[in-house]
Amino acid sequence: METLNSQLSTLNYFIEQAHRYGDAKLMLCSSGNLSWRIGEEALVSGTGSWLPAIQKEKISICNIQTGEPQNGIKPSMESSFHLGILRQRPDVNVVLHFQSEYATAVSCMRNKPVNFNVTAEVPVHVGKEIPVIPYYRPGSPELANAVIAAMQSHNSVLLTNHGQVVCGKDFDQVYERAMFFEMACRIIVQSGGDYTVLTEQEIEDLDVYVLGKK
Repeated sequence: METLNSQLSTLNYFIEQAHRYGDAKLMLCSSGNLSWRIGEEALVSGTGSWLPAIQKEKISICNIQTGEPQNGIKPSMESSFHLGILRQRPDVNVVLHFQSEYATAVSCMRNKPVNFNVTAEVPVHVGKEIPVIPYYRPGSPELANAVIAAMQSHNSVLLTNHGQVVCGKDFDQVYERAMFFEMACRIIVQSGGDYTVLTEQEIEDLDVYVLGKK
């Protein structure tokens, strides 16, 4: 962010994407948080901010390595796992923590699904496996460590009695992952638990199709 104009443009784009996620009902009020890698820094939604209505006064600019805010705005209490994922995953530029209706319902189930692959979009976009993180207090080091560890080899996780986290290369990929995550959980909930999932062979066939080898 070398100039004032470029900084404002960057902040405005972050705001636009945060509002987009809010319009999709991926979170309510202050229930979610968002980060975006910009070089050696990251924009992180501020403590107590509402993503559906966030403005630049509630966006923290943090050093990814140290976690220190560079503009005097305190980042979300979940910034530890946002920045940790960005440190561990150079391929990731955007991290979203959200609490969509059906996926959060699934996170609160006593007997959670072990397989979310109800449609082709899930293994292709969300992930063949979605780790389930035990409940840890929001903002705690235990939660941050568990999320960072799981996201080293996955792009989506379910947080018990809490919500979900997805990451990706850009805002569109993260949006797609979050929306298909929610779609899968809606199918699971609305089916009353009476649903089928893709077989391993069917998922392998999707890998070939997506890679364009057919």
